[in-house]
Amino acid sequence: MKKLFLNSLLILSISTTVNFAQTAKPAQATATSTVKTKQANEVPFVNRVLPNGLEVIVLPDASVPIVTVELAVRNGSFTEPPELNGLSHLYEHMFFKPNQAVLLSQCESAINAGGLSDLGRRMCANPLRLKSQIGSLAYLNDADQLNIYNGTTREEVVNYFYTTTSPYLSNAIRLINDAVRYPTFDEQEFKEEIQVVIGEIDRNESNPFFYLSRTMSDKLFYKYPTRKNALGTRETVTSATTDKMRLIQSRYYVPNNSALVVTGDVNPDEVFKFAEQSFGSWERRKTDPFKEFPLVEHPPLPKSAGFIVEQPVQNVLIQVGWQGPSIGKDDAATYAADVFSFILSQPNSRFQRALVDSGLTAAADITYYTQRNVGPISLTLVTTPDKAKAALKAAYAEIAQFDKPDYFTDEELSSAKTILESRDLFEREKLSEYSHTLGFWWSSTGIDYFRGYYKNLRAISRTDTNRYVKTYMQGKPHIGIALISTEAQAQAKITPEDLIGK
Repeated sequence: MKKLFLNSLLILSISTTVNFAQTAKPAQATATSTVKTKQANEVPFVNRVLPNGLEVIVLPDASVPIVTVELAVRNGSFTEPPELNGLSHLYEHMFFKPNQAVLLSQCESAINAGGLSDLGRRMCANPLRLKSQIGSLAYLNDADQLNIYNGTTREEVVNYFYTTTSPYLSNAIRLINDAVRYPTFDEQEFKEEIQVVIGEIDRNESNPFFYLSRTMSDKLFYKYPTRKNALGTRETVTSATTDKMRLIQSRYYVPNNSALVVTGDVNPDEVFKFAEQSFGSWERRKTDPFKEFPLVEHPPLPKSAGFIVEQPVQNVLIQVGWQGPSIGKDDAATYAADVFSFILSQPNSRFQRALVDSGLTAAADITYYTQRNVGPISLTLVTTPDKAKAALKAAYAEIAQFDKPDYFTDEELSSAKTILESRDLFEREKLSEYSHTLGFWWSSTGIDYFRGYYKNLRAISRTDTNRYVKTYMQGKPHIGIALISTEAQAQAKITPEDLIGK
């Protein structure tokens, strides 16, 4: 149950290969194991922290002989100063390139076939030097069984995964181990991937909806906008070097900043054994990267501001954004935010009746995106030029009523909790996708937050939701943006003051 609250109304319109949480809690130095008794709707995963700090999370389900092996790393745009913006994403692109183990296999084959040329000896020097560390390469004989793979980069996590059949579990673990520990960063392939990423930036910039999300993020997190831009910029990507890749590797691609997530037809004890065999010799970083390179503190908005973004769109899209709660600072509000968002998203809610059933908007949505380094709250309206000002006025009237005793019923409160739990149960039906959910929660919140998620969710009361809206929304500085065509703006005449409820 990833809270991907870019806006649900815009998910189909904004395409980004960044496809696809205060400082990270240090991993324990000694091996520990946690197995929780399953309660109603608890996620029945088990986890263990290896002595080097690598956390291994296993969610078994033998219903289908499929396994997904994923490496999640606490990296992403929240670690990126301007000069490194987008390079976590570029690093992701390099992860699946041939690593030193693959090169070693090719070198040994060449040696067995008659020897190496002078060029071959130079190219094979490093792989051959690592032979004792890399170990047996027999698993590469079944590499064609691991051809379903991908990686994603977000603000607070980067993940890499293979999906295969259960007999190849150990092969997938081994392949991820060799990719993360023995990258090559070949200069020619690096140049090619830079162009691939530039192509992704081009595609995003050709989509009008990109400018709505980018403007909102840049204005909401005005002092450190790169920390919320996982895609990066054309300038930083084109100026990237393999030395910067190695810098990112040395800081974040270490066992005590990573998690191995395995879901599907597996035995947890067997996963722990394979993980120890492959990753156990991976040397932990002496200093937690988030202690050495602490996260920035996003300053609060000094005042509300409105912006008109003119793009060739048919409808008028209006978005209002607030800085919401952060994991590690106000966990209670993050649970309340989820429940409150789902109350308002239901078709028969007062919010929907006032904005959609009234005919003022074609759609209305309010979301919160869970983050360790300030999660954004977004209210989005889809309307027409002739109704845009009235829709804004009605939306702000509803916001002012969010904390009133009659804004939602006890039944709606209970129903929202049930919907959240039911959605998670449904998503668990596809464990190859659910591994990403576990990786997301581990990185942004820590796995213990997710372990207690439904217990804490069920405890949310009206008092909790009221505290959330009063602390983060009502009367608080916010950003208002209208995505509108030049022609529609000539009719609508929306002003920055309209967008902030003035």
